[in-house]
Amino acid sequence: MNSVITVKQLNLYVKSLLDGQPLLQSAVVTGEISNFKNHYASGHWYFTLKDKDAAVRCVMFRSNAVECDFIPCDGMQVIIVGRVSLYEKDGQYQLYAERMLVAGDGLAALKFEEIKARLEKEGLFNPENKRPLPAFPKKIAVVTSDTGAAVKDIISILGRRWPAAEIIMCPVAVQGGAAVASMLDALDRIYALGTADIIIIGRGGGSAEDLSQFNDETLARKIYESPVPVISAVGHETDFTIADFVADMRAPTPSAAAELAVPDSAELYERIQNGRLHLRSALTANYERSKARYLSAKASVFLINPLNEIVETRAERTDKAADLLISAFSSYLEKSAARLSGNTARLDALSPLKVMSRGYAYISKNGKTVRSVDDADNGDIINVRFNDGNADCKIIKKERLI
Repeated sequence: MNSVITVKQLNLYVKSLLDGQPLLQSAVVTGEISNFKNHYASGHWYFTLKDKDAAVRCVMFRSNAVECDFIPCDGMQVIIVGRVSLYEKDGQYQLYAERMLVAGDGLAALKFEEIKARLEKEGLFNPENKRPLPAFPKKIAVVTSDTGAAVKDIISILGRRWPAAEIIMCPVAVQGGAAVASMLDALDRIYALGTADIIIIGRGGGSAEDLSQFNDETLARKIYESPVPVISAVGHETDFTIADFVADMRAPTPSAAAELAVPDSAELYERIQNGRLHLRSALTANYERSKARYLSAKASVFLINPLNEIVETRAERTDKAADLLISAFSSYLEKSAARLSGNTARLDALSPLKVMSRGYAYISKNGKTVRSVDDADNGDIINVRFNDGNADCKIIKKERLI
């Protein structure tokens, strides 16, 4: 026989069984609200969720109720996301509601949240993965319907702001059953072409159902795979799509996307002109400051006096060096003149003319010097060179003295 337990122990045991079931801890249940009670003191909501065959008690605590964007009422069809557990005091299990959505739109919203949570967990929304838009794109791919106002606005704005850019049009269906496949095919073609610098994907405004194609998980992953930055331009100011989260940049409208994609050429020209004027002004001011500093330095006694002193010192040194050079050269000339005078005197003393001036003569015969009495015979004609002239003489008689 099993041991005896109390009612509380029984309820706690059953509660533990329910709490241990993963399926019951994230249950999604749809049904009709009845017996709705808003406990104003605590802010908790108590109600019954039923269908034609069964009913279950529900409670939504204040911390979750404040997140709900509507006040439920009896007869409303809703979707409840929550956990199943047992209230041990009365032994009844109940559904603890954590989120409440209106049925219909609620299913789409629930699917949206599931996809968003999954992609966010995988890191597809991380800010560090967002790429900056190119400053001056040459080619812009536009993925949208070719019949709506959105494409006209995009083409008009791109042409006005940055006419140098080439627009690659990729017409697609943006709503209906074929929309997702059409956009996937367009993106594949753009990726394969490999010439676009940026991609704009989107449509004009519409209802939540019209925009639902941009919540497709496959499309979101395809956008994330883009080799170039992508701007999501789903025309809705307040509501976000999955494409908005995964794109590199979100624009509230297609027109805004075109403005984000390219610079304004007129504004850029004005900035360049202003920059040129600013640069010219800065250069002029810098020149004037430099000129003023130069003139001030030139007129400064502090800078002039040292320079003069240096010049004067070097001039004095130059003069002294010149005097020394002149003195040395004069001494050299005097010594050279003295040596020349001595050599001249010696040469003059040895000169035949000097000897002849003392009464001697130079005798030659037929151009040859007569050195001895034997060099001439009686009757020979000889030439006698005196200090002041010549004379031809005939030997009458010769006589040897030695």
